[in-house]
Amino acid sequence: MWPPVGWGWWRGPALAAWVTRAACRGQPRPPRARTLGAAGESWGLGRLYGSAESKEKVDMSRFPVENIRNFSIIAHVDHGKSTLADRLLELTGTIDKTKNNKQVLDKLQVERERGITVKAQTASLFYNHEGRQYLLNLIDTPGHVDFSYEVSRSLSACQGVLLVVDANEGIQAQTVANFFLAFEAQLSVIPVINKIDLKNADPERVEKQIEKVFDIPSDECIKISAKMGTNVESVLQAVIERIPPPNGHRKNPLRALVFDSTFDQYRGVVANVALFDGVVSKGDKIVSAHTQKAYEVNEVGVLNPNEQPTHKLYAGQVGYLIAGMKDVTEAQIGDTLYLHKQPVEPLPGFKSAKPMVFAGMYPVDQSEYNNLKSAVERLTLNDSSVTVHRDNSLALGAGWRLGFLGLLHMEVFNQRLEQEYNASVILTTPTVPYKAVLSSAKLIKEYREKEITIINPAQFPDKSNVSEYLEPVVLGTIITPDEYTGKIMMLCQARRALQKNMMFIDQNRVMLKYLLPLNEIVVDFYDSLKSLSSGYASFDYEDAGYQTAELVKMDILLNGNIVEELITIVHKDKAQTVGKTICERLKDSLPRQLFEIAIQAAIGSKVIARETVKAYRKNVLAKCYGGDITRKMKLLKRQAEGKKKLRKVGNVEVPKDAFIKVLKAHSDK
Repeated sequence: MWPPVGWGWWRGPALAAWVTRAACRGQPRPPRARTLGAAGESWGLGRLYGSAESKEKVDMSRFPVENIRNFSIIAHVDHGKSTLADRLLELTGTIDKTKNNKQVLDKLQVERERGITVKAQTASLFYNHEGRQYLLNLIDTPGHVDFSYEVSRSLSACQGVLLVVDANEGIQAQTVANFFLAFEAQLSVIPVINKIDLKNADPERVEKQIEKVFDIPSDECIKISAKMGTNVESVLQAVIERIPPPNGHRKNPLRALVFDSTFDQYRGVVANVALFDGVVSKGDKIVSAHTQKAYEVNEVGVLNPNEQPTHKLYAGQVGYLIAGMKDVTEAQIGDTLYLHKQPVEPLPGFKSAKPMVFAGMYPVDQSEYNNLKSAVERLTLNDSSVTVHRDNSLALGAGWRLGFLGLLHMEVFNQRLEQEYNASVILTTPTVPYKAVLSSAKLIKEYREKEITIINPAQFPDKSNVSEYLEPVVLGTIITPDEYTGKIMMLCQARRALQKNMMFIDQNRVMLKYLLPLNEIVVDFYDSLKSLSSGYASFDYEDAGYQTAELVKMDILLNGNIVEELITIVHKDKAQTVGKTICERLKDSLPRQLFEIAIQAAIGSKVIARETVKAYRKNVLAKCYGGDITRKMKLLKRQAEGKKKLRKVGNVEVPKDAFIKVLKAHSDK
């Protein structure tokens, strides 16, 4: 029995799996829903109202290269990327126009809950312009700096971008960063000024900002309201007129770039591909340039925005491909696929993501290690910017040292593990990657190199074996109203920042550039910046290499025992302040025991800060009314001996939330 069409949960992969199983049981397919718009009617894009597509396949051969446009939407956080994507899907008949169309391409639960895009999503739009049918491949990208790797990968499959800017807020830090990503990739940029319907919108001011900062003539800007749908049709026309078609030829041998992938437990790896040359269809034998393994193609199609199988995919088109890859290690982001016995020069692929934050991850129960390992492998397939190294902890057992692009990236990864794989984990205090230039011949021989990278604070070498320590630095861009400039400059100075540039982008807004130590900003710098500027300042950063620094390893001891997971690397000048704050926060976070807990921060053998968690007290003399004093002395002595014994055998357990509270202490001054 098929469920009623339109059930809210009846979506995407769940429906596809049901259809597959039902077909095997010989059940009839569900009734076809009405087609969606003129484009859907003419090209056979009928689909179920929940999101499932019909089995009628689109003939992609009708779209020659000159009728294809591949483009991304890029912008700062909350400037309206996903809302604009919704309107474009409605205008082209890809989805029905309803009041419930909000962030249609944000499919993950974490995206819905946080209201941000964390995964780039693709949708193929069919649009009739001046009597010709066009195929527009849209990629909606994240806006937060922690997910900039998603943006850079998406741009590799595009020839142009829509740069969306809020008509009220104007150019923000991530707007600048995304523009230069597109500029370096030599893509056509179409500036779109959104939210012109807002009461305080000032599109003319934003036009001047765009002209001054990006050197784009103001008459090229398109003013729209994505929420109201005002003037959105002109965006589609600009995409066709201003973005060039892809360079590709169907007659050339197949060259397909894998720019994203997901894992389906029934079908294996689903790879998102951009075809630079050639044709691919079901039954073709393809080879991975990375692994040299051969596969038979089981299915090809486009995302509309859910999977729509097609007969073939042709040069210049963007779609998905399923080829029976059952192991997540077989699908490499940036890999080139080609036809068997028709080898080609592999495409450049992508630069590896450079992790900015490292944290230990361990299962709450070691019996769940294998399940968590499988979950981490599948999630890193979908989020290739996460790096994974095996790790072991005396306290927490076997686990991993994971590298992330930022703290939000780490939080989202942890949330996706819990929501999508029902995995519960312990995350240790995040740290940034440091370097040490070794002076000890013994250590140089052991590591086989003079300069080593330290991602685990427990492996921080002693000063006697090192000639100098290096810490990572970033070039930060801050855009703020000018009245907050003084406060922000003081904040940056407190974080050991070096000012590089200052520019007024209009009469009221300033763009500041600072060279900042990464460990000073990775935790709560953004929160402090927003607080000081009443929420108006924006921040973005890019890697700027390493610089010499006076660093020390600070141990955290509980009753004299070092807690490996809480070892911290800090700058020498801030060691005492940070140590005192960590001890205070641990005191507030640790539950009281029947014995006293001494919390100490130490550098080597020198204790620089201490706090004490008092023991629970019991009045053993409560029932002694009068009587012999020696009996009271015996009771008190027995109580003291019991507490002393407890202190020897008692384990101090650090709750999971204590790690985040301690982490917040690192940058509080």
